[in-house]
Amino acid sequence: MIVYLLKRLAVLLASVAAAGVAVFAFMAVLPGDPAEIALGVNATPEAVAELRARFGTDRPPAAQFLDWFGGLAHGDFGTSYVTSSPIGPQIAERLGVTTVLVLGGMVVALLVAVPAGTFAAVHHRDPLGAAISAVSQVGIAIPAFLAGILLVFVFAVKAQALPSGGYVPIADDPAGWLRSLLLPWLSLGLVQGAVLTRYVRSAVLDVMREDYLRTARAKGRGRMGALWRHGLRNASIPVVTVLGLQLATLLIGAVVVERVFVIPGLGDLLLNGVAGRDLLLVQGVVMVLVAAVLLINFVVDVCYAVLDPRLRGAR
Repeated sequence: MIVYLLKRLAVLLASVAAAGVAVFAFMAVLPGDPAEIALGVNATPEAVAELRARFGTDRPPAAQFLDWFGGLAHGDFGTSYVTSSPIGPQIAERLGVTTVLVLGGMVVALLVAVPAGTFAAVHHRDPLGAAISAVSQVGIAIPAFLAGILLVFVFAVKAQALPSGGYVPIADDPAGWLRSLLLPWLSLGLVQGAVLTRYVRSAVLDVMREDYLRTARAKGRGRMGALWRHGLRNASIPVVTVLGLQLATLLIGAVVVERVFVIPGLGDLLLNGVAGRDLLLVQGVVMVLVAAVLLINFVVDVCYAVLDPRLRGAR
């Protein structure tokens, strides 16, 4: 197991390095000079050259990349071209908000998908099981931002039970913090829960057709008892695969949902950086999001090995 983890960790580090090269190259080919943008159209060539030297953008691209990527290893994301403030603390502050938003959305998705998908599989010949499958199919077609708007209309505008937007830090008001995140969690979680429900149903149906489950039922266990004792662990392997992909999807969906609910997370910071042409800030946020997706894939691989020891040798 230790050798397997070391191999996967080496792949993770290599992937992060390759992602750093790709992100830097992509940002480097974008049009626009940060110095000219910061100074405006009436800036003199001397002032632009001086600001380029201060930003470090007058150096060769390879030197700029090594300086930027080396700083990332120490938590130094550089200084904003627009505000001249360190980027690292801004990302760290917003990352906590986005992490809570994404994890809360995934918890909601699991709370919806696991019981609903299992019930739909066990009762796949019953009308109620078919109805759950149909509702989940409809949920897949609804984007997260539209779900957020509908939830705001129902719970904030009509019922006036929850705030329509804004964010309250947990240190200031724990109850207000929870109220401010309930609708964003639901808008992310219900949509992803609909997707996961389909996969949970399919995985449980496959397991229910296996011989070992029939043997367990022949020995006297009920349908749910046999599934709980012998089937759910095997059914969880394909679900874990989808769960990793859905976490990455939640990160992307959080960018839009943060705008809908005015939440100061990484998505809001990214869009503000794009609007202000703060390329170094955008570069840092994109790198954090890419690294988060790679880390999620690493955790999924580790979960594979825990759930199915045969995969340790296979990989």
